[in-house]
Amino acid sequence: MSKVIVVGGGAAGMMCAVHLSRAGHQVTLLEKNEKLGKKLFITGKGRCNLTNACDTAELFQAVVRNPKFLYSAFYTYDNQSVMHFFEQAGVKLKVERGNRVFPESDHSSDIIRGLERELKKGGVKICLHTEVKEILTEDGRAVGVVLYGGKEISADAVIVATGGISYRSTGATGDGYAFAKKAGLKVIAPKPSLVPLTTKEYYIPQMQGLSLRNTGLTIRNGKKVLYKDFGEMMFTHCGVTGPMILSASAKVSEYLENTELEAYLDLKPALTEEQLDARILREFEASQNKQFKNVIGVLFPSSLTPVIIELSGIDPERVVHEITRQERKKLVYLIKSFPFTITGTGEFREAIITRGGVSVKEIDPGTMESKKIKGLYFIGEVLDLDAVTGGFNLQIAWSTAYMAAVSVK
Repeated sequence: MSKVIVVGGGAAGMMCAVHLSRAGHQVTLLEKNEKLGKKLFITGKGRCNLTNACDTAELFQAVVRNPKFLYSAFYTYDNQSVMHFFEQAGVKLKVERGNRVFPESDHSSDIIRGLERELKKGGVKICLHTEVKEILTEDGRAVGVVLYGGKEISADAVIVATGGISYRSTGATGDGYAFAKKAGLKVIAPKPSLVPLTTKEYYIPQMQGLSLRNTGLTIRNGKKVLYKDFGEMMFTHCGVTGPMILSASAKVSEYLENTELEAYLDLKPALTEEQLDARILREFEASQNKQFKNVIGVLFPSSLTPVIIELSGIDPERVVHEITRQERKKLVYLIKSFPFTITGTGEFREAIITRGGVSVKEIDPGTMESKKIKGLYFIGEVLDLDAVTGGFNLQIAWSTAYMAAVSVK
């Protein structure tokens, strides 16, 4: 039995502490906040999308950076293992659209309570309001931690589960990066991910607050398609957001460091261009003597209609029976390829997760142990691993936490 310190009481830290205790270790969980799971509490708008019930192979497709590193972790402790863990911990689960898994109650607090019950059952010592200043090492091995205030706690192994630097209100300040650097590990510069995107066009803010469902999105860098998806989005005062946009940000943010990207919305993805043209023609024929501005509105939400009218180049006062076939074709193209330019991403305060972190080249993928410092482990968001939305980032946390827990001797 080893004495193990877990630094950070978030998703990865709690899961790791539970499995360490089940393996018979003496576990101390250190959390600088006043309670455990602060970020977990607000995950998924407070509902906590804890994993994704897809085939295990699909988990890798959702990981944006370093998916191969997770091969052992995902196959050792997969999404089914996670679901089984929580159900055994007394949390009923449900699967929603896109295979997203939530607690049946829609309350993230149930996930936290489930973990807390297991921590208590395992006899884990939980220290709140306890901030770690540095990791103690001797002869290339982790031997404990130093707290702010000077107190030292010795240990046979130290597991860093401090998260990234998104959601600073939850206490995320990048402590783990500092610990890694001091231990001589490389840290990939952290950047915001799963974050809103900023846009150039003046007409985007005019639609602020408008949410669109069942919308197609294509993002290009010149002729190269970087991202293509279908889902929900929303216009903001400076750009676009929503589930589909957040996932897109994970795929395209690195390109935005050097260039602007072209984006197109398919506002009527259920219809082909021919079908859409026929639909518009029906509307026009039913209202032949009405003005264009009074007919086109049946197809769109009120805040989108004036933008469509302006970009179509058709005089809003024009009587619809005067609109030519060519003008109608141009309108169809606009609706199927509504254009805007992506100029950048939002800031860390808007980001759900952090891209970058402790380089996975420094970590053993089968154990999550540092290759340089024995007995020092890194798990969860502190690592340079990130995925699209849908429960995949929490799956990374659970899987890496389990790998570290079962690897401590």
